[in-house]
Amino acid sequence: MNGPVASVRGAVRRFLDEVRPDAVTVAVSGGADSLALAYAVSRLRQDACAVVVDHQLQPGSAVVAARAASTCVGFGLTARVETVRVDGPGGPEAAARRARYAALTPASGVVLLGHTLDDQAETVLLGLGRGSGPRSIAGMRSYDPPWGRPLLGVSRAVTRAACVEQGIDVWEDPHNVDPSFTRVRLRSEVLPLLEDVLQGGVASSLARTAAQLREDCDALDSLAAAFTGDRCAVGDLAELPVALRRRVLRSWLIEVEVPELSDSHLRRVDALVSEWRGQGGVWLPGGFVVRRSHGRLVVEPESEARSGAGTAPESRAESEPES
Repeated sequence: MNGPVASVRGAVRRFLDEVRPDAVTVAVSGGADSLALAYAVSRLRQDACAVVVDHQLQPGSAVVAARAASTCVGFGLTARVETVRVDGPGGPEAAARRARYAALTPASGVVLLGHTLDDQAETVLLGLGRGSGPRSIAGMRSYDPPWGRPLLGVSRAVTRAACVEQGIDVWEDPHNVDPSFTRVRLRSEVLPLLEDVLQGGVASSLARTAAQLREDCDALDSLAAAFTGDRCAVGDLAELPVALRRRVLRSWLIEVEVPELSDSHLRRVDALVSEWRGQGGVWLPGGFVVRRSHGRLVVEPESEARSGAGTAPESRAESEPES
């Protein structure tokens, strides 16, 4: 039977054999997951490098980052520390994620992240609890260029055991035990309770659910991409099944650079097609408004909508035939 080191290395090898990236960067925090990943990569790609992001959110963060980089150099990787500033909307977790991904985005190749099967299970539970729709419940992809997650089928217990087996000194992030973070409570309270009540295997089952939903989402996305009608014409859109119509709307809104669309945003835009009562425009992130005008959907900047300079909205009388 494979030991933990072999299990991690096997998962990384399968990913690299499938993707065949021209360059490999490993995102390292200093925790067990990322260090187990970095060690495995060092044995498979001698040209790989490690990047440690210092978020400057905790005292001594620079020391922790330097130690993680030094550990990676000991593995035979080149390593550097990227110091970032965490600010902006959405709370500290969202702001830190934006800063981290911005610092890690490569000029070419793939960036490997240490997300495990347990992280996938937590992501699915968060999506379920928030009613975020199938795209959220489908969880993280193993490869979403330029991001690679070769350990989504490997448990956190295995990465920890791999570090113990190799004598790798890992850093325990105090944020990972801080109950003020929702994900920490899922990890320490909700998942253990589910494992007890359902007699084990919950994390793996949630990960399988995510994989099945991703397959369904991919199929619907392909059908939406093949849609040959007018994506702004209410008549063309109204003929589509609701799941397909919302994907067509999503692709249109992304194309016109509306950011951070959620399931609730799409449902409100969809209501302009499927539940038309003469309602006003739908306000979206990034300062955009979608409104219905003369049988078509129109997206315009918020400033135009407020000034009245945009397209005139369609009245209910205009949209309905005479009886």
